[in-house]
Amino acid sequence: MRFGRVRCLLLTWTSGKQQQMAAPYSQDLRDRVLAAYDRGMKTKEISTVFDVSPAWARRVKQRRREFGETTPRKVGNPGICKVDRTQLAELVRQYPDATLAELREKLGIVCGLSTICTALKKLGLSFIKRSSTPPSRIVRTWSRNAPNGVAGREMSMPGG
Repeated sequence: MRFGRVRCLLLTWTSGKQQQMAAPYSQDLRDRVLAAYDRGMKTKEISTVFDVSPAWARRVKQRRREFGETTPRKVGNPGICKVDRTQLAELVRQYPDATLAELREKLGIVCGLSTICTALKKLGLSFIKRSSTPPSRIVRTWSRNAPNGVAGREMSMPGG
């Protein structure tokens, strides 16, 4: 017995052309695939009988085994924000010269620097500090004879 592919399609219109976006396989198909595995069928047989890819059939079986899930997961960005924006705004007020890495450390969270940058942008704050600035390749910007913090005799940029 051969079952046809059960697949829902969502239709959208983009610039006058109809496009199809695939939706998850139905719960009924998932249950039938898992029941076939429970009866001892092999992945290749299941993919042929139910007209699904072998990889998808294996993933359904794996998700049930590892997580106890048989339903499709939500599609799209979860929208989770790890960064407490009020705390981040307060840290920026307290430490305006802090780098992204320093802000992340002060927040005490594990995330990418891009996450901190995105949170700053959503707060309407610009972040232009660089962790280090490369030396000028055109002219020397410090006098070799001057101690740190003291202006040297030579100008860093030739004037006219």
